[in-house]
Amino acid sequence: MFELRSWLGVAIAVVVALIAASVIALIVSAVLRRIARRRDWPKTLSATVRRPFRGVLLVIGLWVVYAVTWPAQEWSAVVVHTLVIVTIAVSAWFVAAVLAFGIGVAMARLPLDLRDNRVARRRQTQLTLIRRLLIVVVAIIALGAILITFPAIAALGTSILASAGVAGIVAGLAAQSTLASVFAGIQLAFSDAIRVDDVVVVEDEWGRIEEITLTYVVVHIWDDRRLVLPSTYFTSTPFENWTRRSSELLGSVEFDLDWRASPSQMRAELDRILARTDLWDGRTNVLQVTDAVGGAVRVRILVTAVDAPTLFDLRCFIREEFVEWLHREKSALPLSRVQLVAEPAHEPRRLREADGHGGLFTGSAEGEERAGQFTGAIPIVDEADAAGQIR
Repeated sequence: MFELRSWLGVAIAVVVALIAASVIALIVSAVLRRIARRRDWPKTLSATVRRPFRGVLLVIGLWVVYAVTWPAQEWSAVVVHTLVIVTIAVSAWFVAAVLAFGIGVAMARLPLDLRDNRVARRRQTQLTLIRRLLIVVVAIIALGAILITFPAIAALGTSILASAGVAGIVAGLAAQSTLASVFAGIQLAFSDAIRVDDVVVVEDEWGRIEEITLTYVVVHIWDDRRLVLPSTYFTSTPFENWTRRSSELLGSVEFDLDWRASPSQMRAELDRILARTDLWDGRTNVLQVTDAVGGAVRVRILVTAVDAPTLFDLRCFIREEFVEWLHREKSALPLSRVQLVAEPAHEPRRLREADGHGGLFTGSAEGEERAGQFTGAIPIVDEADAAGQIR
């Protein structure tokens, strides 16, 4: 027989502990699978807490191995300290997994694939942030518990608590932008300003709220891009929320047509178009002439749909159908009218004295005399006469 308190005994005990932990994990997993035949939550529980549960079983087995077989007394303090740290870390992991499972079960009872899912989206958003907050709190508590196990840090506990106020002020100033984002994320979760799956327009982009965290919000743009914005954006910048109260929306389609277009015929055609599609929810169906200037009339159509994507497709469908109708009813197509007028040729007007409308220097005797004072003939002097006069 070998001595239990020897390194060989430790190795054998570790193997036995691993086997025992595996057997217990398999038994628990089999029980959950049997229960999962009638319910769905055991399968989710098994997938969520499988690894942390096995970690807890392994740590318990290591404690048993240490208590029964550890041979070296000089290493006992180090081993105990290490086991304490591992126990705290694994326990925090297990607690966080259990909390995530519990909140996940609550979120699963709030389906988003309903027509009126405003309350479900609000609860989903709040539960998502609560889950993240709880995991962060568990991690901080575990980290604090691990630090306290070090004697040097425990000895400094009194001084750390005494200077906690100053440290908090310094940390707040250093990380004020991060803290502002965290508080903004909490505010978004409980103020009901935005929710997961809300349709919003931000930065001139249309999309859905895909994820809300403590520090940022992910918007899934309509063309499959992701727009990541800080949480403070939604608390300090105006934005459009198309599903704030409900997902139903009102949209418009406009046409610039000729004056010969008949609104009554267009209304009849609109009724026939809407009767052929399931995109229209049946609430609003209006066609009006909203403007009639500049050689054309502007026709506006107002229709409603259950949500933004359906409304977009409905507006496109109405445009396409009316384009086909306008090709058939050519009288309504917009026209540009041009009128050509032949103007008589203008002859240059001659100023005559009889008109009584002479100019300053022409058209009258006084004008010509006045012009002569400026443009009269220059006298030519004979050179011989000029020389005689000089003598």
